[in-house]
Amino acid sequence: MAKGFMEKRNDPKWLATTAGLQSTWGASLWILGFIFAILGIIADATGTLGLTMMAWFMLAIVFHLAGLSYWLGWALAVHLKSKEAKKE
Repeated sequence: MAKGFMEKRNDPKWLATTAGLQSTWGASLWILGFIFAILGIIADATGTLGLTMMAWFMLAIVFHLAGLSYWLGWALAVHLKSKEAKKE
């Protein structure tokens, strides 16, 4: 079962079709990262958001780094689509 799963994931055509999904997840995580950064600024100014300022900024960093992996997947998918288009 695992062998078939990995064969599907290594197929360039399957990876090229996931570009839209990859960019959606990447954008969502980046937006959440910016929201957490803004909440960190608000928490520093008011001190009433439940978490400390540094905790909000650490959440922002984690979400930006998590979104980076999706953006790299999107870039790879676009690259594979362009290589496929050049073949035709």
